[in-house]
Amino acid sequence: MERQLCMAFEIIATGKAIPSNRVSNDDLSRRIETNDEWIRSHSGIGARHIADENTASSDLALAAARQTLSMAAEKTGEALEELILSLDLIILGTATPDYYGTPSTACIVQAGLGASNAAALDVSAGCSGFIYCLELAAGYLSLNPSRKRALVIGSEVLSRITNWEDRSTCVLFGDGAGAALAEQTPGPDKRGLLRTILGADGAGAESIINRRGGSRQPWKKGETVETPSVLEMDGRAVYNFAVKAVTDTIEKLIAQEGITIDQVKRIVPHQANARIVQAAGKRLGIPQEKFFLNIEEYANTSSASIPIALDELNRDGKIKKGDLIMTIGFGAGLTFGGNLIVW
Repeated sequence: MERQLCMAFEIIATGKAIPSNRVSNDDLSRRIETNDEWIRSHSGIGARHIADENTASSDLALAAARQTLSMAAEKTGEALEELILSLDLIILGTATPDYYGTPSTACIVQAGLGASNAAALDVSAGCSGFIYCLELAAGYLSLNPSRKRALVIGSEVLSRITNWEDRSTCVLFGDGAGAALAEQTPGPDKRGLLRTILGADGAGAESIINRRGGSRQPWKKGETVETPSVLEMDGRAVYNFAVKAVTDTIEKLIAQEGITIDQVKRIVPHQANARIVQAAGKRLGIPQEKFFLNIEEYANTSSASIPIALDELNRDGKIKKGDLIMTIGFGAGLTFGGNLIVW
């Protein structure tokens, strides 16, 4: 799916929510057979944050949403309550919803915020979730000029579906949420969300999969459950897919927009594995410092990783109004995509 927007959809505020429980590689090595050197050399990860047993995806999403809306209220001078009521859409990417199937986690967030005028839905696109959600939000706003604002969220509690007995995968994941407020604004082209590429390769569906609990393999009455519903991943297949997806998407975004990579201030990739980003950068001749990585602190937070990174860059003043930003994602599905955004 490719589409160039002719209207301005600007990100005017960001936020994040990170669980306070920080688990370092050394902490993990006391639970499973691993060590800091092995984890860092294979992934670039040094720690992850794990939610407590009473925290669900909607709790993290709400916290990130409130932080985002507080920033927006301060920026626009609007009362927070009025700003919340101005929301037309809440769209939430997650692989770890509060409940199976229904209700959507986005609806729970809507109720928590009191955003009674907003439509609400979840998107299941794995680690590409935020990229998919941002494009879908822009599409929804563009269909009606009276629609003004969409709250776009990625929120995950991956620790609930991590196999803590599998040392090859359990070291990779963490919990967290990130959010952005997208606003339809008047003005010329070349502002806000410029271009999006979305794609999928369903033939690789089993490369990252959570088999149990759905209509394909439902829980059965009287069944003895030996293991909980957990993620399974073919690491080699995912690595090969991801490197190609990142390089192809970067090349397409640049070519279709008619720009050079030098014009891009920052590339914000999904934080899955530092080695994937390094390999893609090397293939394209892009210096590593152009990629923003915070995987060392947060590990892979799936759909939350890109909005968490954007909020860090935004709050630290490392991206400024007018900067051209590229996001790149890949994940379960298999899915991939990227956005070009003028900040």
